[in-house]
Amino acid sequence: MIKAFTTQIYQMPLASKKQELIKINSKLTDDVDNLLATDQAGHKWSQKNYIDGYTSYGSIDKLHLILPNFTNLEKKISHHVSQYIKALDYDIKTQDLCMTHCWVNVMPAGAQHTGHIHPLSVISGTYYLQIPQGASAIKFEDPRLGFFMNTPSVHARAKIENKRFISVNPAEGDLILFESWIRHEVPRNLTEEPRVSISFNYGWNK
Repeated sequence: MIKAFTTQIYQMPLASKKQELIKINSKLTDDVDNLLATDQAGHKWSQKNYIDGYTSYGSIDKLHLILPNFTNLEKKISHHVSQYIKALDYDIKTQDLCMTHCWVNVMPAGAQHTGHIHPLSVISGTYYLQIPQGASAIKFEDPRLGFFMNTPSVHARAKIENKRFISVNPAEGDLILFESWIRHEVPRNLTEEPRVSISFNYGWNK
């Protein structure tokens, strides 16, 4: 059996040591709390575009260039991006790409992020700061979906490579990377605690 045209999604803890993750997350959480308290432009943008939630995407989307803790996060993420590039067999050097955008997402109960892609980027991803038990997974769509025509549906026990949609459940401290053209979404948060993450894009280093 030849498995061709695979879609690879990368999931790994940002750091191997739990204490290091706790320290990283504590510092980043302080920055997120400060953004929630001060980013009025972000709240205003979110009221129209991120209903029931908060994101700095529409106000401060280059946090890695502004806040030291996010700069340090970028350095750690870039190591994983290098590994992902190798797994994808991209014919480029790691330094050909750089982080172009980095922003915060806070999803309280009821918030959701509908299906979308990240145009003009190469690799996108999310780092997970707070994931309450039972919080929404990130859901990916088979990029061939529009070409299936008369293809039968697959049963619930289908192998992961044959599913039309897959949901990846991150843990706190996990990093997920994917190619930016892959359509994805985050269903409604049904937990009482907010789901907090940091998203980013890597594009061509001009």
